[in-house]
Amino acid sequence: MKKIYSSIVVLGFSAIGITAQAQAKILLTLDEAVRLGIQNSKNLKIDQAKIEEATANYLEAKNNRLPSLKVSGSALALGNANVDLKVLKPSENGGSAAPKANSAFYGNVSASLPLYTGGKIKYGIQSAEYLIEASKLSTENDKLAIAYTISQAYNNLFKASQQIKVLEDNLTASQKRDESFQKLENNGIIARNDKLKANLQTSNIELQLLEANNNFNIANINMDILLGLPDATEIEIDPNYISELTENQPVSFYLNQAVSQRKDVQALDYQRRAAELGTKAAKAESLPTIALTGGYVAAEIPKILTITNAANIGLGIQYNIDNLWKKNSSLMRATATEKQLSASNELLTDQIKLEINRDYQNSEFAKRKITVYEKAAAQANENFRVTKNKFDNGLATITELLDADTAQISANVNVVNAKADAALAYRKLLQTTGTLTLN
Repeated sequence: MKKIYSSIVVLGFSAIGITAQAQAKILLTLDEAVRLGIQNSKNLKIDQAKIEEATANYLEAKNNRLPSLKVSGSALALGNANVDLKVLKPSENGGSAAPKANSAFYGNVSASLPLYTGGKIKYGIQSAEYLIEASKLSTENDKLAIAYTISQAYNNLFKASQQIKVLEDNLTASQKRDESFQKLENNGIIARNDKLKANLQTSNIELQLLEANNNFNIANINMDILLGLPDATEIEIDPNYISELTENQPVSFYLNQAVSQRKDVQALDYQRRAAELGTKAAKAESLPTIALTGGYVAAEIPKILTITNAANIGLGIQYNIDNLWKKNSSLMRATATEKQLSASNELLTDQIKLEINRDYQNSEFAKRKITVYEKAAAQANENFRVTKNKFDNGLATITELLDADTAQISANVNVVNAKADAALAYRKLLQTTGTLTLN
């Protein structure tokens, strides 16, 4: 049964190896992965569409200050129209000779240039400009979030690949130990039960390696999707990913950085400016508007009236009298928007303080864990060495040796994972601060 199980495992690993050879394989650093992910992000395509929408609103606001030109014309059929022109000469019988009007033709060209609108046009243009900047900053903030998501996926892939390496080394060592124990059993030096315990340890490592390979494949597929790569692409992790860990600055440093660098803070500030202008524009609705007007009119009623060269120019004034008794609902909405954004700004400030302190503590904790795990790994390695010497001299049991080996594997894996988690925790702190690089 043991031989059959081992054969299945070997065949499984062979199949994995054949599949890997058929797949495309690329080496990516974390920075390269971030650039690729941002380039192919579907969320950022949505953000770009929002920027284009804000730009269209800006152009619409600018169009409001340009002159408008309208052309209209009508051709009418009249039914039994009574026409009484006072300028007609009296007829012999004392009546008026008024012809019948059966049709009429009318054409009009009108132009208007706003001169004074109470500031609505100016405020509208400035507000639209602010909203474009807010959209761009929101996009930059989303880029940071995407960069950290890719960092998480990259970190998971790194941990899975490192765990595979550790388990493969230990599996090789365990298999060699099985061969030695088989010879010792054949020579009657150790009991069969002790050899079977060693074989069981090897099987457990094989199962852990299978699980690690499965985790790696899942993490690799996730990375392919995030980066927009073909599903069959195998990503090779940069071996220098955790070569250096940066020491943290005091937490006050990151708080100050967040205030000045966070894109969502800057975007909210532009939104607040736009809301303030919206309030001013709403107040301007109660003011009159003045425009320079001009036009040309031509009309023709056959046999009755012809008008040509009727050009005109003047000033037009418009004022809604109902503003005197109607509530300015636009002003109420604009004021409510200002209050919402002000409260959102206060809430965001509190949230930033919490996030910075939380991520700072997590980063410090992750780095302290490395020291503890390295110490534990050194102890586990030394314990295995001592236990191995005792076993070789008949002073320790096979159970003690295998327990020491298991502790050694676990401790070495923990060190690698702790370093990867510390690197990720630091990137999370940078993302929260708004200073995570995207190069």
